[in-house]
Amino acid sequence: MHFSFWRYKTISTNSKDLPINDEIKAPEVRLIGSNNEQLGVMKIEEARTYANNNGVDLVLIAPTANPPVCRAIDYGKFCFERDKREKEARKKQVIVKVKEVQLSCRIEQHDFDTRVNQAKKFLSEGNKVKAVVRFKGREMAHTELGREVITSFAEALAGYGASEKKPSLDGRYMSIVLSPVKQEKK
Repeated sequence: MHFSFWRYKTISTNSKDLPINDEIKAPEVRLIGSNNEQLGVMKIEEARTYANNNGVDLVLIAPTANPPVCRAIDYGKFCFERDKREKEARKKQVIVKVKEVQLSCRIEQHDFDTRVNQAKKFLSEGNKVKAVVRFKGREMAHTELGREVITSFAEALAGYGASEKKPSLDGRYMSIVLSPVKQEKK
């Protein structure tokens, strides 16, 4: 018995990787030099020769342009700087979370105040607050009570958050979403 095994070479297909040097298949390209100078449209062989003579790589920057745009740069340095810029951009992103506060139609004043204080804390941290009233049993016949609770909750948070839209009823739940209000710094 003779067994033959196929060997596969795994290829890293990173979406950020750009075609370089011999991977570029276009017959002619627009070349940008290492100092960002426009060198014009030329055949791919001339562009590769220019890159080799200057000790840099030929990188396909805009493959959909007509003709495709290539740049003569150090590819390793280019990738390092690109990753560094992306990392800085991620640091500056603000992720807004939605915190949920549950209320009921028959909530007592102290419990209501506790929920309001929690929502104030969430809003001051920059998070959104979703206030939800759950109707149980026959409470579904009196949804106006839940609407009153939600509107008084939104009014209690007037300085901290503003409602994005009116309270909405979805099945047995009535909810409202409050967004933080930018407060002026003194």
